[in-house]
Amino acid sequence: MADGRSSAQNRLTQVKDFLTFNKTAITPPFDPDSTKFPTRKELPDIPGAPPGAAWVWGDNDYIGRLNLLTPTRVKAASADIRTGEMVPLNLPLNVPEVPAFGREQFKHEIKVLAENIAYDDLYHLNTQSGTQWDGFRHFAHIPTGTFYNNTHGEDIMGPKANHKCSIHHWAEHGIAGRGVLLDYRGYAHKKGIQYDPYDYYPISYEELYQCGKDQGIDIRPQAQGGDIRIGDILMIRSGFVEAYHSKSPEERTKGALRPHAIGPDDGQRWAGVAQEEKVLDWLHDSYFAAVAGDAPAFEAWPTHEAYYLHEHILALWGMPLGEMFDLEKLAKTCRARNRWTFFVSSAPANVPGGVSTHVNATAIF
Repeated sequence: MADGRSSAQNRLTQVKDFLTFNKTAITPPFDPDSTKFPTRKELPDIPGAPPGAAWVWGDNDYIGRLNLLTPTRVKAASADIRTGEMVPLNLPLNVPEVPAFGREQFKHEIKVLAENIAYDDLYHLNTQSGTQWDGFRHFAHIPTGTFYNNTHGEDIMGPKANHKCSIHHWAEHGIAGRGVLLDYRGYAHKKGIQYDPYDYYPISYEELYQCGKDQGIDIRPQAQGGDIRIGDILMIRSGFVEAYHSKSPEERTKGALRPHAIGPDDGQRWAGVAQEEKVLDWLHDSYFAAVAGDAPAFEAWPTHEAYYLHEHILALWGMPLGEMFDLEKLAKTCRARNRWTFFVSSAPANVPGGVSTHVNATAIF
């Protein structure tokens, strides 16, 4: 009987799509060019997956929400290129000089091939030390120890290691689309909201909504009457880079070397997006292709809830998560142009078996 009701509902959806020129994703694997997708509360149950998983692109999918960056959407995003002005979004590889969370410092040496004639570079780096995309191997759904699309630790290291969720899958697909900036730090300065980006400060959905409203953007998805399009790449400026450049080297080092331990008593403390149901619904239901920020963790750190946004964004939804983007010049450019959308491209590292990658991103106006 349940199957009969499901078939009838699917048929009704098909009729509605025909009348409204839509294409609704109903049964996995979803067609990335669909124009309507289920909300977080409407997600189908997936056998063997944790509750709330959106592993909807096929059993062997390792690019997740990047599937939404179809030729149709990338071409549409190119309409945001009007002046050709380019804004790089990457911090120098040696910034921060001392990374947080116990990560290694970037080291650069020049190798002499022939004195005064030819030279090479040697880099030693942790891809999580600066401007970065967190890959799907970076953070699991903690209660089940499961990474995106049923990937496990033994797939990443050890005798059974393979290329499930390897970062090279992103490199082979590419990242390009319409970027959307929410300059929360600029909004906070304007409204007299004071907080320290080097301390725990959760930015709520309501605050982001008001920030968007101040910029002339309705941050709700188009399906709910807002301005966010399927496949948009979200960027949130919360002020870390601004604060970093305002501090002395000693202050930066002191902040980075605070003791790190999982849990609410973590000495690592950073402003970022709040862990709340409204944020989860918004980030999922907007069908962003990727999300990023200038903060070291994107989300407020440490979490005061029983979960991390990382678990949902990376492991459950397969959505690339960017951190420590340099959004300073981007915010100034957007404000000067009164334009908060732009074309953006990123070139992930093509490293088979890789966990994460530096971003190599440029916004184009």
